[in-house]
Amino acid sequence: MDGAVLAEPIMERLRKRNPAYHETAYLFILAALHFTIERVGEARHITGRELAEGARDLAIERFGLMARSVLEYWGIRTTRDLGELVFALVDCGVLVKQDGDCVRDFEDVFCFRAAFEQDYPWCCSRQTQDS
Repeated sequence: MDGAVLAEPIMERLRKRNPAYHETAYLFILAALHFTIERVGEARHITGRELAEGARDLAIERFGLMARSVLEYWGIRTTRDLGELVFALVDCGVLVKQDGDCVRDFEDVFCFRAAFEQDYPWCCSRQTQDS
């Protein structure tokens, strides 16, 4: 996704609302939403948990071992940050929410350290020195 996805007036409102987040973080959330919808295989409401997990998987797919560093550079340090980004986009009219959706849906979905370091999905098995 490129910067043209969010018009400058919307991006300016997002910057003012939450200057802690890099504008690329908003574009990443939109990409993660698209990624998650494709993964579930149908256009339907995506829960906070589903989107947080989709964002994690997309970050690993796109940035590999650098995923946590990239997200942190954009200001995303916890799954709650993902929710803050989503609800900023809701407030600007870019996304819509259903009754009952709230930023708390994104709290503690996973630990960044565990997801991007301890439990990193290595793509190849370790070989023993005897191999």
